[in-house]
Amino acid sequence: MRFALTAEQIDFAASLRKMGEAAKTPAVVRAWGEGEHAAGLALIRQLAEAGALGLTVTEENGGFGAGPVELIVAFTEIGRAAVPGPLIETAAAIPALLQALPDGGPASEWLPDFAEGSKLGTLALPDQGAAVALDADVADLRLVASGDRIVLASAGEIVRSVDAARRLFPLTGDDVLAEGDGVAAAIELAFDTGALAAAAQLLGAGRALLDTSVEYVKQRQQFGKPIGQYQAIKHHLANVMIGLEMAQPLLYRAALTLQDGAEAGIRARDISAAKLAAGEAAYQAARIGLQVHGAIGYTAECDLSLWLTKVNALRSAWGTPDLHRARIAAALRAGSPEAAA
Repeated sequence: MRFALTAEQIDFAASLRKMGEAAKTPAVVRAWGEGEHAAGLALIRQLAEAGALGLTVTEENGGFGAGPVELIVAFTEIGRAAVPGPLIETAAAIPALLQALPDGGPASEWLPDFAEGSKLGTLALPDQGAAVALDADVADLRLVASGDRIVLASAGEIVRSVDAARRLFPLTGDDVLAEGDGVAAAIELAFDTGALAAAAQLLGAGRALLDTSVEYVKQRQQFGKPIGQYQAIKHHLANVMIGLEMAQPLLYRAALTLQDGAEAGIRARDISAAKLAAGEAAYQAARIGLQVHGAIGYTAECDLSLWLTKVNALRSAWGTPDLHRARIAAALRAGSPEAAA
């Protein structure tokens, strides 16, 4: 399969990248981790104005009616900039969940505000191992989706993550929002859409780590010359680049599978393959980035640490590597013609 982004998609990515660079996101991320949300919310509203939060929201619900390919373009740049907040939930998972409900649910009530960035949502999926929700203290809509039921929820006490900017909260369900036929399938679609966005975010974070590491090895001197001139350093960074490049087509394939409305098993296989590959590639970028920077790379004062901890947390968010390996294996064991393609 040959695939390439359109000129419009490339320009969209470039505009989001410029926005992230201008926002000086390390300061935004640090403030968010300390519970100071003003700068982060302002950046999220900027992303919404650029169209990044309403991509998969239908036009009738106030969005752009774009597809998963545009979604991964946006989230790759969101990951590159390490933008904090419940963006996967607001822009990907909850729109997929509400719009897939048999009667449309409260999509028209919430999604227009999500698309314009005036409100945020968060989501816990206990059946998929996500028993806590991201940034429930700033979310306007908090949902717990399990089995064939979706409930409105309230937040408990904060649970700290390895990534200080990932502020997690247990949710307690209150009122039933939807239940019965079709809800379980909508929950599965929401998880897959969230996992796809997380894979794109990981790919973007991995690319940021690689770029930062390449720049650093050009400057750091050892034995009278930049360490980037040593063959061993070049090999490590080349392996990181190869891992990221190999993950990218899997991400595109997963987006197209979701866009084409493939049956659930094939969709799960492709999205899990993308999430697994992007997670491992970003994790390798984090490990090598830390090695070439030395111990300073993990200190709170070094901006690199913000991407290191984000990758470590995102690698297990929206499904652990073991969960995604199990989903791939299940699809292969099912023996469908598509699985063997």
